[in-house]
Amino acid sequence: MASRDLGTSSPWYGTVFRVRYQETDQMRVVYHANYLNWFETGRTEMFRQLGFTYRDLEDRGVLLPVTSADLQFKSPARYDDLILVYARLTTFSQLRVVYEYEIRRLPKEGSNSVGDLDFYVGMKAPLYAGDHPGELLVTGSTSHVWLNREWKPTRLDRALPELFHAITGTLRDKGGSL
Repeated sequence: MASRDLGTSSPWYGTVFRVRYQETDQMRVVYHANYLNWFETGRTEMFRQLGFTYRDLEDRGVLLPVTSADLQFKSPARYDDLILVYARLTTFSQLRVVYEYEIRRLPKEGSNSVGDLDFYVGMKAPLYAGDHPGELLVTGSTSHVWLNREWKPTRLDRALPELFHAITGTLRDKGGSL
């Protein structure tokens, strides 16, 4: 998937989990809407790995709703698959954020091609192009806008300047482009 890099691009961050039965249909194939939930998991965990939480943002009066979503399906995930969700920022500005995602299936446990699954389960380090193991299942992106509690657009650099500077600093330190 071509990145929509409009000024800021971070490294990839990943989180791993196993597909639950409740996320599948009668054929044990993941229902398509669940991929949006997995995108949310990816961006929430990415923020956590950067040292922030959505709860912190909301407690400080800043909201970040989705304004658009785009998904491309390559192959279905199935019940009990081990899934890696990768997320990164392709745009970070005072007014908006765009995330890019990859959802991948890891080979069955015990496969020598996977390596140490504990690495993926405890993934904390950013990942870079070419570091993405597993079969590509879904790619996509979501766009978001910074809002205040009254649901009015707000500039993050004015509403929470310390958060804006912390995120841009973290992205620089982690190897992203600004």
